[in-house]
Amino acid sequence: MREIEVNRDGHLVFGGADTVKLAEEYGTPLYVVDENYIVERCREIKSAFMDKYPNATAVYASKALQTIDVCRIVTREGLGLDTVSGGEIYAALKAGADPQKMVFHGNNKTKEEIKFALENNIGRFVVDNLYELVLVNKTAAELEKTASIQIRITPGVDSHTHKFISTGNIDSKFGISLKKEDRNEVIKYALDAANIDLKGFHFHVGSQLMDNEAHLMAMDIILGLVKDVREELGFVTKELNLGGGFGVRYVDGEETVRLEDFTDGMMGKINRFCEENGFELPMVYIEPGRWIVGNAGITLYTVGSIKTIPDIKTYVAVDGGMPDNPRPILYQAEYESVVANKAASKANKTVSVVGKCCESGDVLIEKTELAEDLESGDILCVFTTGAYNYSMASNYNRIPRPAMVMLKDGKARLSVRRETWEDLILREI
Repeated sequence: MREIEVNRDGHLVFGGADTVKLAEEYGTPLYVVDENYIVERCREIKSAFMDKYPNATAVYASKALQTIDVCRIVTREGLGLDTVSGGEIYAALKAGADPQKMVFHGNNKTKEEIKFALENNIGRFVVDNLYELVLVNKTAAELEKTASIQIRITPGVDSHTHKFISTGNIDSKFGISLKKEDRNEVIKYALDAANIDLKGFHFHVGSQLMDNEAHLMAMDIILGLVKDVREELGFVTKELNLGGGFGVRYVDGEETVRLEDFTDGMMGKINRFCEENGFELPMVYIEPGRWIVGNAGITLYTVGSIKTIPDIKTYVAVDGGMPDNPRPILYQAEYESVVANKAASKANKTVSVVGKCCESGDVLIEKTELAEDLESGDILCVFTTGAYNYSMASNYNRIPRPAMVMLKDGKARLSVRRETWEDLILREI
């Protein structure tokens, strides 16, 4: 069972703060994020990877949770930022992120986005396909710039995760095939292009992975590529980007993985390969996102209707749902929860927690045990919502997106204000 902190009032404490008081002050639904947890994760990355190995660096996969606040925190802690759109680059720059420590991903970057990235001296483009490579080179030439790139390779490994977040298999919209004629066509173009500086290769095998099996399989494949392209094309790889995907705890039976459980094995392979084949150690990147922010966040809701269908199910409806957390309907994601104002009560009431949207699939938790004295007006806490909740939120059914508070040493500050109904129509003519 998840360990929780309860204060003398029987209220759930998160990040040193009374969650019931947070709900009272800021309203619900409410995203709550613990800055101290994010800082601890960043510092673990530095000690277990960046300081442990030469030529090791990390960029935060900001798609997991990108706010100005979060960008400032990870930048202050020495990490770069992984971005996947012009909008994410814009926000990161607004937060004061170093553009040279930013990586620009995406399988279909527009010319406008590429131009914006080049104009702002973004450090690395991860190029996904030949079409994009040609476009980057052409745009860089127009601006009299040189784009430093890594080529994304599809390693062809099964990461044993949900198919929507598995990205390293052969049938993927991401990356370049390892088929010799396909990969060499792209690499040769990059080497010959006047406005391209090819640094190396990138792979990503999937998300929410609980062991390093897929990463190690991909490492063998990518290192084979590194050796082949030196022999066939004379290109010496200067950088390897190993992606992210390191898993976190969502429900009982899972545990957040240690970073070194992934990185030590991969770095061991790289070091042995370089020694055996006469390569200088390349710069090695990792891109953790969920691993940094997933367990840093919770969401608070107010319980509304409670409907019991005898001998079938009890539905507990909350004032949010799929607009603030689409992961259950997208990935069948599972979560743990507790009644925040009755956190000390025995949890033996089996219920299904549902949202307020006009969708039968708007179910946050299919089956969970909540306080036996649960009633309307209670505050429900859902754990591990720091990643891919705020960043994937929508206004379906014209529901305003929640506010976000950031906690530091138990003190809260408003990080993102709650949307209003007026906000929902501001762009409409």
